[in-house]
Amino acid sequence: MTEDKTSIKIEKETNNICEECKKLSESVKSNLIMYGYKICDSCKISKTIFPI
Repeated sequence: MTEDKTSIKIEKETNNICEECKKLSESVKSNLIMYGYKICDSCKISKTIFPI
């Protein structure tokens, strides 16, 4: 029972939807693992160039 809840929680956390632009992207999961942020590559680049 707890394993099912844990796997559902992990699946919700690792969905591939960017927190900035709300688009579906495969790079969101890799950026979450590498940097700890759920953002796509285009949002990551724009935040790097314009860090406001």
